[in-house]
Amino acid sequence: MAELINYEFNKEDRAKLTLKISLYTSVFSFVFGVVCLLFLDIYEVIPQVLFLFGGLNLINTLLYKSHKNLALTYNIISILGLTCATIITLYSGGINSAFIFVLAIVVFAGYATTRAYGKVYLYLAVLIIGLIFFQGNSDFSITKNVVPEGSQNIFSFISVLFAVYLLGGVLGKNLLKLHTDLFKAKTIVDERIKEKETLLQEVHHRVKNNLQTVSSLLSLQSRGIEDQKVKNLIKSSQNRVISMAMVHEMLYMRDDLSKIEYKSYVEELSEYLVKSVKGADSKVQVNINIPQIELGIDTAIPLGLLINEALTNALKYGIKDNDEGVIHIELQKKADKNYVLNIGDNGVGFPEEVNFKNSRSLGLKLIHNLARQLQGSIKRDLSKKGTNYIIKFQEIGQTEFHPTVA
Repeated sequence: MAELINYEFNKEDRAKLTLKISLYTSVFSFVFGVVCLLFLDIYEVIPQVLFLFGGLNLINTLLYKSHKNLALTYNIISILGLTCATIITLYSGGINSAFIFVLAIVVFAGYATTRAYGKVYLYLAVLIIGLIFFQGNSDFSITKNVVPEGSQNIFSFISVLFAVYLLGGVLGKNLLKLHTDLFKAKTIVDERIKEKETLLQEVHHRVKNNLQTVSSLLSLQSRGIEDQKVKNLIKSSQNRVISMAMVHEMLYMRDDLSKIEYKSYVEELSEYLVKSVKGADSKVQVNINIPQIELGIDTAIPLGLLINEALTNALKYGIKDNDEGVIHIELQKKADKNYVLNIGDNGVGFPEEVNFKNSRSLGLKLIHNLARQLQGSIKRDLSKKGTNYIIKFQEIGQTEFHPTVA
């Protein structure tokens, strides 16, 4: 957002800066040409070039209103400026002419517009200055100094004033204003971004609190129920709500509100589920192998629910009662946004012919549906003891988020 606003701001103000410089330069060229004719007795080449540049540059400035191509307008100005400044320099003393400083103004204006243009015109100016030097020091000079000897000092004086005024009074002044306005705009944008981040942080915090409230309500509801199967169903729902609440909790505690560090999340979720299902004195060991991976909320929540279901099934049905057991969770990042999750236990397992289609287990159906929601695939790893899954999925964005279909 900030980059887009800054880009638009720069584009508009660069256009204003370029057009203002172009207009001032045309006016100064006309005035300088008149001064050369009336006061400096310069009648050859220089006044004609100044008038030609002023006229062509004025036309170029007016044409911008029709084509709106800032790059085209600026490059025409620069090429005209380099050409005319080179001609006037050659016919006013060559390398010793004070008008040679105008070449530096074109380079400076280039850097004020874009870095790329600045480099191009820097190299061109250096090349032109080198050619002017060698042309003036060779035996085959094709130009002469048309400035009368009595007017040379005044011509140099006006040329320097012309260059200094353009550089400081026009370019410098407008660049300073541009920089000040850009700084103010950036400050405003930064403040708005900070406000939105604070608001988003508060949203995640409230969502987490609301989900914890739902979890508490489910817990209170289960206390008045004697049927153990129903209590287990409510407990499973409570764990699903907690797994989502943890994502929002981790999001509002981070500087980056768009992603969470997934290893910490899985560690916290695993610890909670083991204590919730098996108790504090559990003999179940959870081995987690996850690198420093950060996932967005649209991937983190369905993946968290999937891990929740797989862990819950392993703790309830795979590792019986107070038996010892091992659960492993390994997440690997493949090419681009593709991931592979290996998750399972070394418990008793279940028959190969049982699957989410013919089973009445909600947890098993959710695992498969969540894998599909993550635009992935799931298969059982039958080479290992217990129940083990290999899940391939993609990191999805907000626009790609699809609801789970039962």
